[in-house]
Amino acid sequence: MDAQEIIARRVAQELRPGNLVNLGIGIPTLVANYVRADLKVFFQSENGLIGTGPIPEQGLEHPLLTDAGGRPISALPGASTFDSAMSFGLIRGGHVDVTVLGGLQVDARGRLANWMIPGKMVPGMGGAMDLVSGARRVIVAMQHAAKGKSKIVRQCTLPLTSARPVDLVVTDLAVIGFVDGKATLLEIAPGVRVGDILAVTDAELVVSNKVPEMQL
Repeated sequence: MDAQEIIARRVAQELRPGNLVNLGIGIPTLVANYVRADLKVFFQSENGLIGTGPIPEQGLEHPLLTDAGGRPISALPGASTFDSAMSFGLIRGGHVDVTVLGGLQVDARGRLANWMIPGKMVPGMGGAMDLVSGARRVIVAMQHAAKGKSKIVRQCTLPLTSARPVDLVVTDLAVIGFVDGKATLLEIAPGVRVGDILAVTDAELVVSNKVPEMQL
């Protein structure tokens, strides 16, 4: 099981029946692949679709049916399409139950930076700022480190997406929550030791005497 699959499988366990779920680009899009067949959730694409289905087979793509990142998607029976104004009305109005977003950094207080790296071309901020501010629950799905550097940091050095802290971070090594505003190690990945996680984490983590293993 590779790092991205570990993350996506664990995040999928956080979804509940009837949830309206927005999946960001990158690792978050994989979450839909691991939702239990008997679990009915509704996926929203912020460009104006509720009821997104799996990626269509090659040759069956529709040029006007894409996700927010421009990749082809399908629509399930009963899907609803609408304009961006309605879509962001749902997000800003607090009607999205869960959003799963990628991340560049998350700090020790749970604040996310994921929309730009200064000095690099940015096609647009997308809907991340609205989603972090408006969704009822915010989950970050990202690898624990990149190029040898921790992405769980004491303080973000990249521009924040929102002042509101996220609810949960799921990485290939750990599940981290923010109990009482402090980064707290909730679960560890199979085959990983607490010491391994602490060694590659810049932020200080609150650790209990016994940390359970992710059930994948």
